[in-house]
Amino acid sequence: MSLEIRRQHLTVICPVFNEENTVPLFFARMLPVIESLSSRYKVDLLFLNNASTDGTYRALEGLARNHSFVHYISLSANVGYQKSLECGLHHAKGDLLSFIDVDCEDPPEMILDFVQSYEEGYDIVYGERIDRVENGFLKALRKLFYHVVRRIADEDIILYMAEFAFFTTEVRDAIIRDRNSFPFIRSSIARVGFRRKGIPYKRQRRIAGETHYNFWGMALFAVAGMLSSSTLMLRLPVYLLPFWLVATGLLGAWYLRDNDAWVLLANLLLVCAYIGGSIAFIALYVARTYKNGLGRPNFVVHRRFSHPQPD
Repeated sequence: MSLEIRRQHLTVICPVFNEENTVPLFFARMLPVIESLSSRYKVDLLFLNNASTDGTYRALEGLARNHSFVHYISLSANVGYQKSLECGLHHAKGDLLSFIDVDCEDPPEMILDFVQSYEEGYDIVYGERIDRVENGFLKALRKLFYHVVRRIADEDIILYMAEFAFFTTEVRDAIIRDRNSFPFIRSSIARVGFRRKGIPYKRQRRIAGETHYNFWGMALFAVAGMLSSSTLMLRLPVYLLPFWLVATGLLGAWYLRDNDAWVLLANLLLVCAYIGGSIAFIALYVARTYKNGLGRPNFVVHRRFSHPQPD
């Protein structure tokens, strides 16, 4: 009697917020990928419905009704992209996991390349964003963000990596040990180590709908990412202290010599900028420490509107 070889279980985690029109198009792109892998892997789709206010839930419900490998978890409130991914890490079942957005800016077909690299022995495989359909100014800002974060981070940061990635449950287990009220998943993936590989690609335009990510959102995400991955701003006042003392001393001597009110004003502004900036960054880190200390959950699952994977 022949024994059936157990297929490894891959769960593809898909965060969604108001993606009613995008979900069916994404599913049509994913279906051939799932069929291509089905002989070697059991593949599930796990959608994370981040308290959508349109027809996203109905679209997910319809897919799950017709396809046994489709599951979804609805959150009780919109907790943001990073925390919804954290929810997926805690609830996804299986041996392997992958993140992908449903807007198809990250091509679903690349999951086949991720799997191939995993079969070559890599624990983490990620999409390396070398280009995208976007104006030059925003591209330059994004590249600046990647390089700045990498330079100031306390631990390893993978250049041009986002959350479009594939990894083992061993990697997942290491990531979720990080208790943080402000999760930064790409930083956590880089921090845990393991053998990893980047696959270069160009991000495409959204397949449908409108982006929920504006310039202000990008700026907030950049600041949050820097604070989550680096303590440089806490240490910076110490590094700047000698230069600040020299500058204030020179301005003070200049004022005593010339009795120039503008020199006095410049010195006062320099003092206020140094002290105010130091206090501001200390306050930000103290606030984060306080929020972490509260131990509040980053997400709450709305079980009535969820169809999770079976245990």
